[in-house]
Amino acid sequence: MAVKFRDYYKTLGVARDATDDQIKSAYRKLARKFHPDLNPGNKTAEERFKEISEAYDVLSDKEKRRRYDALGADWKPGMDFTPPPGGGRQTHVRVEDLGDLFGGGGGGGGGFGGFSDFFETLFGAQRGGGPGFRGTARGGDAESEVVVSLEEAHRGASRSVRIPLGDRVETFTVNIPRGVQDGSVVRVTGKGGAGHGGGGRGDLYIRVRIAPHPRFRPRPGGDVDVDLPIAPWEAVLGSEVQVPTLDGPVSMRIPPRSQGGSTLRLRGKGPARPDGGRGDEYVRLKVVVPPHPTEKEVELMKQLAAESSFDARRAEE
Repeated sequence: MAVKFRDYYKTLGVARDATDDQIKSAYRKLARKFHPDLNPGNKTAEERFKEISEAYDVLSDKEKRRRYDALGADWKPGMDFTPPPGGGRQTHVRVEDLGDLFGGGGGGGGGFGGFSDFFETLFGAQRGGGPGFRGTARGGDAESEVVVSLEEAHRGASRSVRIPLGDRVETFTVNIPRGVQDGSVVRVTGKGGAGHGGGGRGDLYIRVRIAPHPRFRPRPGGDVDVDLPIAPWEAVLGSEVQVPTLDGPVSMRIPPRSQGGSTLRLRGKGPARPDGGRGDEYVRLKVVVPPHPTEKEVELMKQLAAESSFDARRAEE
């Protein structure tokens, strides 16, 4: 039987050499746009959702993608395709990850029918038994995002998250592990969308964002920077000072003749890391002068100016 060829790569808008992650990302973006639950009564969106789901089912499965790619790149949408005799019918279709991204599993939106004749001719999907897929399907994954402070990322924390899953909203308490990094994803197994035909629930993926801190600045590699104001005499003479860290203030020695803008390192005083270690804290010295000097301080500065031959401008040359 001749059927119309379908270009699954074009359907998802990806290249033929697209990676698995690129294919999944393209599918999820399109599924969010055309999902029937978000387009009630829109038959065009429903058909489009069927098309992208079918394309993803093939391109996300290594064996199906291999068989599909074996047809060659010369086929164009709408061209007649006739498989060879005994063209590889299979007993059922893997449909995991095709569920409602918002929690409905396997194709939600009521009335989501089977795949195309092209798919059935090539892969042998079975019909009958009413609309929708036959067999067991795992529920779709859900995504959310939480924002934590740098201190919470350092020590670990918990967050209550509300996730819209189809026609319901569920609330979960998510444990944020100690040492989590900005952009890290925490996986909560079995808290995604419901499955079909006895299939298990999908997973919930929580992306963690670390809020900007008023004092500490992240550095590459899991370290932090902090500015430390010091007086001119502390820079010249050296001093023992208290420095803020994520675990509270610690004592640090400023060497004599330190320059403003120079950086000192406190080993192991930075944020916790996922491997259980600790980053470093880099302390940037910032020389500040008294904003309201007393008469005595002004007099001493005049004496210093008279005695010193130091030229700050020339020292920068």
